[in-house]
Amino acid sequence: MANPSLLSLSVCLLILLHGCLASRKQCQQQNQCQIDWLDALEPDNRVEYEAGMVETWDPNHEQFQCAGVAMVRHTIQPNGLLLPQFSNSPQLIYVVQGEGMTGILYPGCPETYQAPQQGQSGRFQDKHQKILRFRRGDIIALPAGVAHWCYNEGNSPVVTVTLLDLSNSENQLDMKPRKFHLAGNPQDEFQQQQQQKQSRGRKSSCNNVFCGFDTEILAEALQVDQRLAKQLKKEDNRGGIINVKGDELRVISPPMRQGERGDDSEEESDYEKQRRGQCDNGIEETICTMRMKENINDPARADIYTPEVGRITTLNSLNLPILKWLQLSAERGVLHNNALMVPYWNLNAHSIVYGCKGEAQVQVVDNMGNTVFDGVVREGQILVVPQNYAVAKRTREQRFEWVSFKTNDRAMMSPLAGPTSVIRATPDEVLANALQISREDARKIKYNNQQITLTRAQSSRRPRADA
Repeated sequence: MANPSLLSLSVCLLILLHGCLASRKQCQQQNQCQIDWLDALEPDNRVEYEAGMVETWDPNHEQFQCAGVAMVRHTIQPNGLLLPQFSNSPQLIYVVQGEGMTGILYPGCPETYQAPQQGQSGRFQDKHQKILRFRRGDIIALPAGVAHWCYNEGNSPVVTVTLLDLSNSENQLDMKPRKFHLAGNPQDEFQQQQQQKQSRGRKSSCNNVFCGFDTEILAEALQVDQRLAKQLKKEDNRGGIINVKGDELRVISPPMRQGERGDDSEEESDYEKQRRGQCDNGIEETICTMRMKENINDPARADIYTPEVGRITTLNSLNLPILKWLQLSAERGVLHNNALMVPYWNLNAHSIVYGCKGEAQVQVVDNMGNTVFDGVVREGQILVVPQNYAVAKRTREQRFEWVSFKTNDRAMMSPLAGPTSVIRATPDEVLANALQISREDARKIKYNNQQITLTRAQSSRRPRADA
């Protein structure tokens, strides 16, 4: 008979192990956020392809290690096609500029886009899964392992910035960002992996998933001859973003509504239903019909708006239910000239801030009251603000636009000033004693600022570097 105490200990260990696996995000990030100083970071690596380029930030940087994420920026030239690929982690893609179409490829979902029948045979020319059109300001959500492609159908470059949530429980591999390609010969776009390849002393002539399989196996699986199977493994110097032959990519897709490129009425109606209070019931939004994108650039959708000061728009699992699955959310912010976003902290998420336009003075304070960042965040830079670190943004001559990716599907902010702040919620007697000030001064701190989060800056004087 088994020893009862030993059996009990084994059960406890299994429960602890299961708890750690279930909350892998927390387990992996222990002791990863011992940060003394933050930096506004530029991309570390650039790979140029035939019709665009891919820029990445070093995922081994302590800021990204703290947040458990990796970041990548794609630039796709007009008539350029980002070849089909998938990742080991969930992704949030923000469209910084441009417009185009993307296909998100779910296994087992029906091929709902079909070409008209030809002749007497009743056969279709082509059929495939649904295609989404995107435009500036769209957030596109991709679960781990789901393949997608992207095409620029506009006249200007498409620029997107993507967060890969490596510490998400959906990622069962490791904390390294990995891209799996289904065509072409793309380079490994993250710097540390490129260095590994260079150390081997040779460059592979084929880097997509098909390259490693035997030609005979591919031919039998696809039921084609070996000549065609070899084509899947052919050396391709165009890279991961290629020019489409001809003037445009010809695929089956509904026409766009006049004056609303990148938008479609079906998603608009879903959004309006959400606004009227109808919630996802788990049946109406199945995997195959789930909404994958939402636009957060429209000023009419702002959650916080102060005229001539700025606006903030949040996207979470309440208005895009797939984010509950991904455990991610996003925030789009605009600050006009000489404006201030009052100090606040994120209660339950790290925040990865990407500058879309202009610049702002940003200060970040840690749990010991130390200023860990006091500098300017500019267009194209990334700043990671760890959970609970207090942050303030301020503009002067330029307006500042940003998007923040957050590692919780319902990320919450707690401001330090204004009507919804912790200061306003605290009795003035408590404030007077805690801050060693008079009750009259305590009331000034509580009630002088009547703006919610965004306010007009009172002075254009720059803060000291040692603030």
